Amino acid sequence: MFSDLDKATDLVIDKLGVWYSETVKLLPNFVVAIIIVIIFWVMAKFIRNILSRVLTRILKNRSAVDLAMALTSFLIILVGLVIALEIMGWHTAVTSVLASIGVIGLALGLAFQDAASNLISGVSMAIHSPINVGDIIESNDIMGTVTQIGLRSTTIYDPHGQDVVIPNRMIFQSPYRHYTINGIRRIDLACGISYGDNLPDVEKVVQEAIRKIDYIRKDRPVEFFYTEFGDSSINFVVRYWVTFKRIPDYLRAQSDGIKNIKAAFNEHSITIPFPIRTLDFGIKGGQTLAQMYPKGNQPS
Repeated sequence: MFSDLDKATDLVIDKLGVWYSETVKLLPNFVVAIIIVIIFWVMAKFIRNILSRVLTRILKNRSAVDLAMALTSFLIILVGLVIALEIMGWHTAVTSVLASIGVIGLALGLAFQDAASNLISGVSMAIHSPINVGDIIESNDIMGTVTQIGLRSTTIYDPHGQDVVIPNRMIFQSPYRHYTINGIRRIDLACGISYGDNLPDVEKVVQEAIRKIDYIRKDRPVEFFYTEFGDSSINFVVRYWVTFKRIPDYLRAQSDGIKNIKAAFNEHSITIPFPIRTLDFGIKGGQTLAQMYPKGNQPS
C-alpha cells in the first residue's frame, strides 16, 4: 500500500514539476502579453479622447460621437488581446475564441431578435437620425425632451417629470414629430362668438389682441379663419407662431393668447356664448311648454 502511495506522490510531484517548468518558460511571454494589453488599453483611451474632440467639432449628433468612440476603443483593445494571445503561443485558442464568438453571436441574434433590432436601430439612429440629446420629440404618443440615446433604447423626459424609456426600434420604425429641428411652433387657438356679433370686427379684434404678445414671431402672419356654424356659436381658429426651445414656450404663448382675446372681447362687448339648448315638449316637435299646458293647466 505504501509503495502505491509513494508512486502516486512521485507522479504528482513530477506533474507539478512539469507545470512549474512550463510556467517559468511562459512567464516572460506572459509578462510581455500583459504589457501589450496595458499599452493597447492606454492607446485606446488616448485615441478615444482625441477622437472625441475631433468628432465633436464635425458631428452635431452626440450619439454618433459616442458610438464611434466605443467602437474604436473596442477594436483597439481587441487587437491588443489577439496580439497578446499570439505572444503566449495560443494560436488555436485565438481561432477557437473567434469561432465561438461568431456562433454565440448568431445564436443570440436568433434568440433575441427584438434586442438585435433595437441595437441595429440604435446604431442607425446614431448615424443617420437627426434626433439628438436635448431635442424635443413626440414618438408613440410620448412627448418630451431626449435625455439619453443608447444602443437599445432612448430616454425621454416628459412634461410630467417622468423618464420614459422607448425601445429604439419603435422610434426608428414609426413616424415621430421633431419639434426642435425647426425651432418654431404654431399655436392653433380655437374659440367661438355669438351669432349676434359682427364677424369682420371680431376678426380684427382677435388679430390685434394676438399681436400684443410681444414674443410671437413677427416674420409669420397672424391668421384668422371661421371654421363652422356651431350649435350656439360661430367658431373660429386663430393661428400664430412662436420660437420653440422648451415645452413651456408653447403653453405660455397659448395662455397669453387666451388672456388677450378674453380681455379684448370684454372691451368690445363681444360674447363667447354658453351652450344653448332648446326644449321641445311636443310629441311631433315644435311645441313649447306654454303651448302644451295653457295657463292654469301647468303641472305643479
